[in-house]
Amino acid sequence: MITVRVARENEILALTAVGLDAWERAVSGLADAGAMRRIAELSFLSFLRSQWFAVSLIETGGVVAGWAAREDNDGSISDLWIAPALQRSGLGSLLLADLERAIKEEGFEAAMVKTHAQNSQAIGFFRKHGYSVSSLSTAYAPKLDRDVESIGMTKILEEPVFHKGQEWF
Repeated sequence: MITVRVARENEILALTAVGLDAWERAVSGLADAGAMRRIAELSFLSFLRSQWFAVSLIETGGVVAGWAAREDNDGSISDLWIAPALQRSGLGSLLLADLERAIKEEGFEAAMVKTHAQNSQAIGFFRKHGYSVSSLSTAYAPKLDRDVESIGMTKILEEPVFHKGQEWF
């Protein structure tokens, strides 16, 4: 059974592990993930220790499969991580749908996300879900000691269309 729910404080280590594994896959070719792993791990731990209550997680069979967050509690999605072994299984789509529902319910007209421009998997995922490129930027990343190109994507949220009896399984 698949469940999307708010994270619990005692799940911080499991959330960190999922985020770190997915991050390593996402930065492949952009940075030396091995050299940066400890810094990334500390960043995930710091964020999750202070914001665990604002994290939505998706679990399958009672095991954390991924998580997402809106760090500033606005229409911007700051994090969406799915365990690499479970990517392309539909779990990210369910988690994104839950985020978009919350964003719309809170009165925001659009959902936004930002990723590095070489993250073709994330860009393709968001395009598939109706996001379009809204910005391109380059900024110096101190942890990488180089400029990184980023792509911003936006989706205008419309009223959801549900069919009688529709459920998630």
